[in-house]
Amino acid sequence: MVFAFRRQPLKAIYLTGRVVALLFVQVPFWTVLYAIPAARPRPSWSLSRCLIVSVYRVFVNVMYSTTPMAHDSPEKFSTEAEKVGFVWVDPTPELLSGEVETLAEKNNVVAERTSGFWYGPRGPDGKFGQPALANEKVIYHFHGGGFVMGTAHPSNGAMTTMANGLLEHFPANTRLFALEYRLSSHEPFAVANPFPAALLDALAGYKYLVESLHYDPKNIIIGGDSAGGALAFWLARYLAISNLPNLPNAGGLLLLSPTVDWANTRMDRDSSMQKHSSSDFVYTILTCGYTLRALMGNLPLSDAPSNVWIAPGSTQNDAPGLFTGLPKTVIVAGGAEQTLDAMVVLRDRLERDIGKDNVKYIEKPDATHDYLTASWHEPERTETLVELGEWVRGDIWSSTA
Repeated sequence: MVFAFRRQPLKAIYLTGRVVALLFVQVPFWTVLYAIPAARPRPSWSLSRCLIVSVYRVFVNVMYSTTPMAHDSPEKFSTEAEKVGFVWVDPTPELLSGEVETLAEKNNVVAERTSGFWYGPRGPDGKFGQPALANEKVIYHFHGGGFVMGTAHPSNGAMTTMANGLLEHFPANTRLFALEYRLSSHEPFAVANPFPAALLDALAGYKYLVESLHYDPKNIIIGGDSAGGALAFWLARYLAISNLPNLPNAGGLLLLSPTVDWANTRMDRDSSMQKHSSSDFVYTILTCGYTLRALMGNLPLSDAPSNVWIAPGSTQNDAPGLFTGLPKTVIVAGGAEQTLDAMVVLRDRLERDIGKDNVKYIEKPDATHDYLTASWHEPERTETLVELGEWVRGDIWSSTA
C-alpha cells in the first residue's frame, strides 16, 4: 500500500531498516554486480551511474512508502524574497473558460494567488522581476515532482542545475521564471488541488509575464521537466484552444522528459515501462496511482485514459487536430526512460497536428529520466543543452538571438 509507513513509530523503524539494507546489502551487491560491464543496465554506463540510478530507485520507493518530500510555504519563502528572487503572482479567474472551467467546477478548484522565483540576470539596480527590456527573452519554467512534490525554490538542486544549464546555453541575458504552482494531494493525506489547479496557476504566471512585465509572447518559451513538462504542455494547449485576446501563445514549447500518460495505457511486456525497469527509477511514481488520483479529484478514474489533459500521450487519445495551434516544440527524452513510449506518441501526434518542421525531438539513447537536472549525467546533459541552444537560436529566436 502506498505511504503505508507514513506514521511514527513505523516510519522510523522502516527508514532504519531501509538505510541499513541499502548501505550494507544493496550497495555492496550492486558494486560487485555492476563491476561486470555485461551486467549493467546499459553497456555504456559507468559503475557510478549504475549505482546512482539504483539508489535513486530506492529513494523513490522509500518516499512512496512514507511521505513525499515537503517544502516551505510561499509565505515562508516571501521572507527571503530578495535573496531567492521570490515574487507573488495574482490570480486570474477571468481567464477560465470551456472544458477546463467545467472540470474546475467539478473539482471545486478556483484561481488563487501563487508565486514564483526569478533566475538569471537582475536589473542594473540589483532588483529581480524587472520589466522586460525591448526584445528581452524569458523561459517560463515548471519544475518536476509528479505534481505532488517539488519546488521552484533555489534550494531544489535539480531545479537549479537545470535552470543554470539552460541559461548558460541560451542567448545572453535570457531570464528564467519558475512558477511555484499548487501541488496536488489525495488520501491518505488531505485531498487538495486536483486538476486544473496547477494550470490555473500557470495561466496566472503567463499573464504576469505578458501584461505586468510586458514580455512579447514570441519572446517567451514555455518549458517544464517531468510533471512540469506536462504542465507546460497544458498551458500551451489551453492558450491554443482558448484564443485569449491579450494572451497569444508563446514562441516555443520546451518539454524535458515530460510525463504525459498518467493513465499508464501501455504496460505490456514490450513497453518502455517494463523494458527499462533497470535503467530508470519512476515505476513506482507512475504505477502506484497516487498522482493520478490526486489529479483526477472528483472525476472518474476510468476517464483518465481518454482525458487529453491527464494523458496526452495515451494510446487512446488519437483524434487528429487535438494539438493544433501549439507553438514550435522540442521534446527531450532519454532512451533509457520508462516513460519513453508516451513521449514518442506525443511527438508523433504533434508532428501530425503542427507539422514535422515545427517539432524537434532529441533522444539520448542511454539517458535516464529528467537528465538535464542531474550534473552527473554527462556527456548527454551538455550535448543536449548545446542542441537546445541551437534550436532556440535557429528556430525560435532566430531574428534577434
